[in-house]
Amino acid sequence: MKEPESPIEAFKRYTAATMRAIAHRDELNVTFGPDAASFDGETAKLPAPSRNLTPAELALVRGEADSIALRLRHHDAEKHGRHRPSGQMGRAVYDAVERARVEAIGCRAMRGVAENLEAALDEHCRRQGYARISSQEDAPLPEVVGLIAREILTGRQPPESARAMVELWRETLEERAGESLHELATCIDDQEAFAEAIRRVISDLDLSDDSSAEEDEEGEGEGDENDPAEGDSDDSDGESTNPLSAQGSEEGDGDTEEGSEAGTDDASGEMMPGMGEDEPGQSSPMDLPPGMGRNDQRRPAYVPFTIEFDEVVGAAELCDPEELARLRHHLDQQLASLQGVVTRLANRLQRRLLAQQTRAWEFDLEEGLLDSARLARVVSNPMQSLSYKMEKEMNFRDTVVSLLIDNSGSMRGRPITVAAMSADILARTLERCGVKVEILGFTTRAWKGGQSREKWIARGKPPNPGRLNDLRHIIYKEADEPLRRSRKNLGLMLREGILKENIDGEALLWAHNRLIGRPEERRVLMVISDGAPVDDSTLSVNPGNYLERHLREVIGWIETRSPVELIAIGIGHDVTRYYRRAVTIFDADQLGGTMMEQLAALFDEDQRAARRPVRAA
Repeated sequence: MKEPESPIEAFKRYTAATMRAIAHRDELNVTFGPDAASFDGETAKLPAPSRNLTPAELALVRGEADSIALRLRHHDAEKHGRHRPSGQMGRAVYDAVERARVEAIGCRAMRGVAENLEAALDEHCRRQGYARISSQEDAPLPEVVGLIAREILTGRQPPESARAMVELWRETLEERAGESLHELATCIDDQEAFAEAIRRVISDLDLSDDSSAEEDEEGEGEGDENDPAEGDSDDSDGESTNPLSAQGSEEGDGDTEEGSEAGTDDASGEMMPGMGEDEPGQSSPMDLPPGMGRNDQRRPAYVPFTIEFDEVVGAAELCDPEELARLRHHLDQQLASLQGVVTRLANRLQRRLLAQQTRAWEFDLEEGLLDSARLARVVSNPMQSLSYKMEKEMNFRDTVVSLLIDNSGSMRGRPITVAAMSADILARTLERCGVKVEILGFTTRAWKGGQSREKWIARGKPPNPGRLNDLRHIIYKEADEPLRRSRKNLGLMLREGILKENIDGEALLWAHNRLIGRPEERRVLMVISDGAPVDDSTLSVNPGNYLERHLREVIGWIETRSPVELIAIGIGHDVTRYYRRAVTIFDADQLGGTMMEQLAALFDEDQRAARRPVRAA
């Protein structure tokens, strides 16, 4: 007899069928996993529900599903692209309001869809921490405009978790673009006319990019218009008459141009209370190498404003055991799909490593053990001398490998999932071969500075403060700890809200210094990242290449002076411009195989060097 269908499987089947019905796409493929909801043109991916499905989680998954289905039904990508502005802030506002239009059509037609979308939106705002925002400068403008547009189109107020944030901007937006915002309701069913109406809203808010290019070329930093080239930077010179010019886009990739100006004294606003006692500029990065940070007079030396709020924390301390177990379960589900390919690569690496560790024989010696395999030639020719052999041990050095994984927001989704899976499989493989493995992650405790920025503001915003965010370095697995005790910790990478900013230079120093203290003869540091270091708070008040320059200095010092061997793998971004030994991949699914091949090549290179004959002088 056929086994009865579980409630979770039934829920997935009903949700997929509902999506196909709303989207009018019978062939739509729907999958469930640990990643955020997304659609890649063929497959809709939804967050997998837990075993104990709560009403709130049920509404959240349905809301994500309804949002994708409505977009497929009522959104024309070609029309959208034809009217989309080129400025980064303008694009972000344009996309947010168009999403509000699509979801408003579903809210008007179906009451259940409206409730699901409301639940999903409330959860999104709660996870983003919008309830804690207390100033205009901290509020992401595209989100605010999208929420106000949604209110106009549906008559529904913003969710409680974002209501205070919206009220911070409501008066300003009504004053500057109230008329054009209310015009949106007259053309909700006509995407072309609606796109033109959004462009009028963007123009009224002075977010168009007509004059920004000339200002960028002059580099004067007048700040009359929002600068799309600055990515997520939230800096402003404080002189602008446009209250919207200090806003940075939350949707950008965070890359900051090197033309950013030093000494900018605008703050992104207060985020949370807390001030330390140490004076600005008196602290230093943890265990900087000798001479590190000394530059010419035109370049301020790299220094954190304060290290009071930095933390090195175990993964288990950042998540309760039940959620950690659930995240690990999601990771195991993902591992099942890649298990075959990556396991074959892991077995290949294991065979190569074990082959290098096995014993070998030296033949044709004058003394030692009798070589019985060569007795036949003595029998056939008694004039031949006996041949002896001696067992020798291969020179496979005691080794430890440290995996340093970028835990920044740009790694969210498939890249961080594959990184966690690859780290799990690599740790298991190397552990079987007697090679110790340490798994580390690096990010920040907050977006836009956290308590470090609060302290800088309280100190009067001194110029060139240095690194201006609270570091969070995470230990997923200690080198001396067996994987079976820490395997659950890797699931933390999938937790919403863990991934924030990335300050690579200090993370490399931290991982390097941990390896230097190890007793192993050989120490390997493998860095997995998806681009240059980015921290909005730091880059808004320091030179634009401040973090990147420090990263280059740290890499140069490790590669030329340290006994630690450094390897880097870039996901989607070229890291060969930073690291001497590096490889770039453009599909996260390549990560596992690339890690195996890089380590195998490293061990092969070491073995060839050990076998190379020494010539007499």
